[in-house]
Amino acid sequence: MLDAIVWFFKNIALAFSNFFYAVTHPAEWLAWVGEINVSSISTVEVKQALMRFIYYGGSIEFFFFVFTVVLLVTIAGLIRRQFMWNCVIGLEAVANFIGRLAAWAGLLMVLQQIMIVFMQRIFTAAQISIGFGSPLTRDVSWWAEELKLFNAIIVCLCVTYTFVQGGHVRVDLVYSAVSYRTKKVIDMFGALVFMMPGAVLTWMYGWYFMWRHLVTPKPSASDSLDKLLTKSRALRWNVETIGFSPNGFDAYFLFKILLVIFAALVFLHSVAFFYRSFLEFVEGPESEGKYLDRDSLGDGEEAYEGTH
Repeated sequence: MLDAIVWFFKNIALAFSNFFYAVTHPAEWLAWVGEINVSSISTVEVKQALMRFIYYGGSIEFFFFVFTVVLLVTIAGLIRRQFMWNCVIGLEAVANFIGRLAAWAGLLMVLQQIMIVFMQRIFTAAQISIGFGSPLTRDVSWWAEELKLFNAIIVCLCVTYTFVQGGHVRVDLVYSAVSYRTKKVIDMFGALVFMMPGAVLTWMYGWYFMWRHLVTPKPSASDSLDKLLTKSRALRWNVETIGFSPNGFDAYFLFKILLVIFAALVFLHSVAFFYRSFLEFVEGPESEGKYLDRDSLGDGEEAYEGTH
């Protein structure tokens, strides 16, 4: 037990030195950024930098860095309550901005489905071209399968926006029957025990799942840094372009990227939701919904609000 406590606080202390080392040595983990668009990775240093980025993105070191940042922000918020409110406002603003922007994918999905129906059923076209000069030309089945991407964008990028807007379905067994402060305790408990761990686990699995479809040799969560650096000798880009059908959608690696973004958004909003619940618990019922930016359907539509 003592060893575990020492290990825990040691990693918190190391988070500071790891952060300053990463900031002062950016080339050791970011040298690969300029070579994203090429088919091969040129030098050993660049290959090792990419492997370090992959390793640390799903590492214990990164976890404790994020944990330490959240811990310090929380302590600062306890000292100065308005600072915590500002964090809530900022994180909810990010969720709303991303969600409102990504929601347009729903319109694009509908318009594209209409286009597919017209081109396939009325004009009996085998391919559809979109664009000017050098248009994007793909088989109709490619465009039909690509609709899944729009759906994934809405699910992954609008998840926290929908949470802020109160649009998620909630199974209420005891929540409505308890007191105001008990509700806030339940909310804080849910953020700490369910949202945060769920987001962390999704990130840890999704991070390596994503990179296994972007590079080869495939990295593994069980690989040590030394082992990944050894693998980096044969490292090259190997972006997944295999579809479920011969002429079907062939960019399924985008779904893996969306999964990682989804985990990051849920984690950030779990922090915002915990802060909001805590502040509303401390300040009382008069602070409920304070600074909350929710969309409105307009006058006369109150009955539908919270259901969209």
